[in-house]
Amino acid sequence: MKVKFITSVLFACALAFPQVGRAQHTEFCPGEVWSDTEGNPINAHGGGILYYEGTYYWYGEYKKGKTVLPEWATWECYRTDVTGVSCYSSKDLLNWKFEGIVLPAVKDDPNHDLHPSKVLERPKVIYNKKTKKFVMWAHVESADYSKACAGVAVSDSPTGRFEYLGSFRPNNAMSRDQTVFVDDDGRAYQFYSSENNATMYISLLTDDYLKPSGRFTRNFINKSREAPAVFKHEGKYYMLSSGCTGWDPNAAELAVADSIMGEWKVIGNPCTGKDADKTFYAQSTYVQPVVGKKNAYIAMFDRWNKTDLENSRYVWLPVVISGEKITIPWHEKWGMEVFDAKLK
Repeated sequence: MKVKFITSVLFACALAFPQVGRAQHTEFCPGEVWSDTEGNPINAHGGGILYYEGTYYWYGEYKKGKTVLPEWATWECYRTDVTGVSCYSSKDLLNWKFEGIVLPAVKDDPNHDLHPSKVLERPKVIYNKKTKKFVMWAHVESADYSKACAGVAVSDSPTGRFEYLGSFRPNNAMSRDQTVFVDDDGRAYQFYSSENNATMYISLLTDDYLKPSGRFTRNFINKSREAPAVFKHEGKYYMLSSGCTGWDPNAAELAVADSIMGEWKVIGNPCTGKDADKTFYAQSTYVQPVVGKKNAYIAMFDRWNKTDLENSRYVWLPVVISGEKITIPWHEKWGMEVFDAKLK
């Protein structure tokens, strides 16, 4: 009887407190440790989000192991071994379930782009409605950062596993910090820092999203912009980017264009509040629309910890739209209700 009683009590407690150790997040806390539904810190750096059939999927660099500064480096080239690209899923953008490593490192081939000794950064995934494929683009590098290529992988499912197709220099140009964007008409574009980061290229992709189409433009020539994050609002295109100061923060910059290939007009730094001149000690990576809410976008930044990259944090903030003015104000904490109150 005693054993049965204890078992009954434990079962009742489990029903009463199902979320012990796995508390539900109800608000964003920029720069704080952000845990997944299992209580582990989210590990998806330099990432982007795909919304597909009612679920958000967050892809990013899965950083594990010691952060090192290679002996050959003549600048602050901190890195970790390539582990792969992680994926998390969510219904509300706050609570994220770890779906696993969807593009893992290739440990047994030192010449492979995904060998742990190489570099993989800024993975982004888009869905092709025609081919029914999920397509990942990423910045892939040799260990000494001389490769400057884009890598492409595909999957039949948003949670992988993705098949790596290889790498190349799109339009025969260097490709480093990058993102991909699908327009309303289904056409997809890659935005990437090129020419030793001096110029931003915008490249129309082929219909299958796997290669450059050959049509591209050169933008912000000799302005040294990186970390592009693109979104569309009321027919206009917006690009958030950072300057090129390595791992150290700088002022963000927002630009606008009537056509996605340009010409782009610089608006200035949209960040406001504490440490706005340093982009809140973070760097842009993606801008995600909140599905089902009007004029609601979340600007995603990485707060890099250059000597402990795995412990880098995420700074997600609401984009405030007031007429033609767009700002990204600092919030210590915030919830989705901010869009109902401010973004009408």
